[in-house]
Amino acid sequence: MKLVRYGLLYLLILAAAVVSAQTKGQGKPGKEIRLFNGVDFCGWTYFLSDPNLKMSAVWSIDGDEGAIVCKGEPAGYLRTVADFTNYVLKLEWRWSPVTKRAGNSGVLLRMAGEDRIWPKSIEAQLQHGNAGDFWLIDGVRLNSDPKRINPGADTNRLKIKNMEKPVGEWNEYEITADGGHIVLKINGQVVNEGTGAEVVPGKILLQSEGAEIHFRNIRLTPIKR
Repeated sequence: MKLVRYGLLYLLILAAAVVSAQTKGQGKPGKEIRLFNGVDFCGWTYFLSDPNLKMSAVWSIDGDEGAIVCKGEPAGYLRTVADFTNYVLKLEWRWSPVTKRAGNSGVLLRMAGEDRIWPKSIEAQLQHGNAGDFWLIDGVRLNSDPKRINPGADTNRLKIKNMEKPVGEWNEYEITADGGHIVLKINGQVVNEGTGAEVVPGKILLQSEGAEIHFRNIRLTPIKR
């Protein structure tokens, strides 16, 4: 009888370990990939609310800065052609250093399905003052501390702290998607995390959402599982 009990206990511990690994992630880093080469949009495509507009109406490249410049209007996004599942994504962003006008944008993760303004995905928020929030779009799930669920919008998971630099300065986002575990760091500090995300391959999106925003040094390190 004791052997049976010990056997059951072992199975329960093993099952818990498997669930933990699926939730938190147990992957190892691979070789870094430069998603943006600083010269052209190789590996990227786009979607805009106005289907008659070309990419160049919204998105351009500042060769001196090696940066993507997004005018912010109309709404839409730049997205990777390839799908990614488990990775560490790093990029830098800033609002226009000329106008010093802050605004809204976001990095969308594991986007699945058809292109549309709000595709199924997890958004790592970039809106000024709220960078580091999560938004769960089109029914995606992510478990987090109940205290960080916005009482006015249950698909919004609030950041732990504000780590943004002044408007016009470069910030760094580090986004880890490892299994069901998603972690957001801004300028080296963890600002949000969640577990239980669906582990599916998907696109990575950079939003056009009302204000000029710049992106550079976009690189991804796959996590091998």
